[in-house]
Amino acid sequence: MTTSLDIGRRDIALVVDDSPETLRLLTDALDEANMTVMVALDGESAIRIVDQIIPDVILLDAIMSGLDGFETCSRLKQNPALAQVPIIFMTGLADTEHIVRGLEAGGVDYVTKPIVVQEMLARIRVHLANARMTQSARTALDATGRFLFAVNREGLITWATPQTHKLLFGTGTFTTLDASHRSDLIAWLTNIGLDTPSRDTFKIQAGPEELQLQYISRSGPNEFLLHIQGDDQQIPQSDISAELGLTSREAEVLGWLGKGKTNRDIAQILSLSPRTVDKHLQQIYAKLGVENRVAALAVAAEKRKSR
Repeated sequence: MTTSLDIGRRDIALVVDDSPETLRLLTDALDEANMTVMVALDGESAIRIVDQIIPDVILLDAIMSGLDGFETCSRLKQNPALAQVPIIFMTGLADTEHIVRGLEAGGVDYVTKPIVVQEMLARIRVHLANARMTQSARTALDATGRFLFAVNREGLITWATPQTHKLLFGTGTFTTLDASHRSDLIAWLTNIGLDTPSRDTFKIQAGPEELQLQYISRSGPNEFLLHIQGDDQQIPQSDISAELGLTSREAEVLGWLGKGKTNRDIAQILSLSPRTVDKHLQQIYAKLGVENRVAALAVAAEKRKSR
């Protein structure tokens, strides 16, 4: 085990397996790859470990005595702090049923034993990079002041902007939707389809208020991004135009973007072609020195907060 100083500068991998040979193989390989390694011989031990230290990636044996890998994964993913931690299953079972079961439990990948070390390390690098990109996007979304949150296939909330936390749950500890809301929400998501943003809305009661949810996109293999309509603060277009060096039309496009509208929605609202909206967005990105809409909204939000 390395020191706490090492943990601060090295990625942390939690390996969960009841096979001493597999643990030895992966511990040596991960240590050689400059990662800090924690080990657990069963699912219960893994759950106790993550209560103390949040790893960057989890390698999880699917078939273990006691709590198997699938149930372990499901229980780990109930912890909001692990929402973006990639879990890679390891097993000798390669049939479709077990692969699907692993992904539905919250895993992001599935490798078969005997493990090929270089392949495993390559997969870890890819999933760590994807997790960091997602975290960066969420940090930017937190700064926009928008009412966004994500749910998994069970309807459990896995992430929310600070504004959404306050709106739905007040200042209490992290909680989630009740069972009836969850089942109705999942049924709605299934019906609308998940390939493109939807204009349909799902109504939910939050205290005395009825809120309308809009599906935006997938934010992970087992996660769906939702927007609470009607509660975002509109970005003042005249101020944005002057402070960010945008034309009035670009400010309008950015304003509607801040309300969660898609390119097609904005085109219809402003009587433009989708291609023209896309050109305006490219100009906005260039003027703000950003590469995407999330970053553009973050810049606008920072300007708004600095007034």
